[in-house]
Amino acid sequence: MKKQKPKLLKRFLPYYKNYTKTLILDLLCAALTTICELVLPLIARQITGYATTDIASLTTQLILTWAIFYIVLRIIDTFANYYMASVGHIMGAKIETDMRRDFFGHLQKLSFTYYDTAKVGTLMSRITNDLFDVTEFAHHCPEEFFIAGIKIIASFIILCTMNVPLTIIVFAIIPVMTLVLARYQKRMKDGFRESRTQIGELNSQIEDSLLGVRVVKSYAKEEYEKEKFNKGNLVFLKVKERVYKIMGAFQSCTRLFDGLMYIIVVAVGAFFLKNEQITAGDYVAYLLFVTTLMTSVRRIVEFSEQFNRGMTGIERFSEILDIEPDIKDEKGATELKNVKGEIEFKGVSFHYNEGNKDVISNLELSVKSGENIALVGPSGGGKTTLCSLLPRFYDITDGEITIDGKNIKAVTLKSLRENIGMVAQEVYLFSGSIRENIAYGNPNATDEEIKAAAKLAGADEFIDELPDGYDSYVGERGIMLSGGQKQRISIARVFLKNPPILILDEATSALDNESERLVQKSLERLTKGRTTFTIAHRLTTIKNADRILVLTENGIEESGTHKELLEKGGIYSEFYKLYSAE
Repeated sequence: MKKQKPKLLKRFLPYYKNYTKTLILDLLCAALTTICELVLPLIARQITGYATTDIASLTTQLILTWAIFYIVLRIIDTFANYYMASVGHIMGAKIETDMRRDFFGHLQKLSFTYYDTAKVGTLMSRITNDLFDVTEFAHHCPEEFFIAGIKIIASFIILCTMNVPLTIIVFAIIPVMTLVLARYQKRMKDGFRESRTQIGELNSQIEDSLLGVRVVKSYAKEEYEKEKFNKGNLVFLKVKERVYKIMGAFQSCTRLFDGLMYIIVVAVGAFFLKNEQITAGDYVAYLLFVTTLMTSVRRIVEFSEQFNRGMTGIERFSEILDIEPDIKDEKGATELKNVKGEIEFKGVSFHYNEGNKDVISNLELSVKSGENIALVGPSGGGKTTLCSLLPRFYDITDGEITIDGKNIKAVTLKSLRENIGMVAQEVYLFSGSIRENIAYGNPNATDEEIKAAAKLAGADEFIDELPDGYDSYVGERGIMLSGGQKQRISIARVFLKNPPILILDEATSALDNESERLVQKSLERLTKGRTTFTIAHRLTTIKNADRILVLTENGIEESGTHKELLEKGGIYSEFYKLYSAE
């Protein structure tokens, strides 16, 4: 839903709070530059008046006095303009920085539910392109309107002292001009908004194609991707064409009214001059003042494009900040400390979307401190979902989950997640060095601690063989490393974090046999003494689990050790036979 401008401005104005002094000085400088522009027509009026009434009184001393006075004003104008162009713009950049900080901070608060459907490319467009225009808006918006206000009011008062009828005629045109141009302004704002939306979609498409470049090339789909991109690119072009046509009409109307205003002043003023209702000096001053007035109106008209871009950026910024995180700290939440790792699921139910069938229904599970729980079962049985509920990536729809007897909703998200470590099948490494990626588990860790974590994860051997060792660049998403190497770095990262609770989500299923053997050794060291949930695809990796749970859409259907479940001859036994046969 599109917001009204007053509401958007109300949302934006608090960002000026930290820069009030800068803004006041900027507006003071704007006032000084405006005074300089208004003084020149008055000087011309005086000179013309002396020249037409008493030429002898127009002395060299008087002319030089006015010239020196105006030069002093221009020097003041130069410094004032420098302040506006430099410090004023820096203020705008700082406001943009503050908004980008708040935007990114809010994105960090949003849960998996939001990111399940959000497009990263679109978000990137909002946090970069949209906020670029806010810099110019934040600086020029108060400045341009302030200058225009002074010029219009001052011009009206001064012109009324010269000739009231002509002034009324001139200023009667301005409201008509404003009404006509306002229609185009609204259409321009809608066009800019559509343009922003489309560039976000295009960015998202580019990101999707480039991140999947290996799949594209393996299927020889380069031409298909180019065709798909060209379609999106042409849609964006059509949107831009429509916006520029509206802009062209907008600017043409401005020029039309501009010319109309001048010819009225020249023609009607000439009649007043002929009938001696206005002096030659006032007539010259009138023409210069109207030029100043029209320059001001023209600047506002030109600024309206920037204004609309800025308002569109603020609107799209506000849309994201208005999204309330569905998972956040409860009122009075306390920190989770000294965790032993006793976990209970009490009547837990969960569904992803309202009206959908429960993925987990009325689940009861009690886990002792240090117990290693393995979860097996068919796809869609709720294994990953169950493990996602523990760190509150999603909130349960019914029941209660406790850690050491404390409801996880009664503790802060930060402290909850700091006590849970995760090793997933799909490893995400950040673009940077191996050292930086391991240290992500504990940014304050020393080099010795980082190397100790790598050794425990079995990663030290291959790291030492790399030319730059721990400073080796891993590439985007760790593309420079093999699957097993990436997995061992992710395990080192968890070792460094040293959490009392672990979640291993099919951590070895995507690895070859040799890599799996190395990673499995690392995982065995990692799980020792920690409460662990292991989601397993390769059943041989969970033979030594303290308890194996067979989870299906009906809930926990079987529970026991590997040996007990084989002897039982139930679902797990069938799974194991199929796995062994494979």
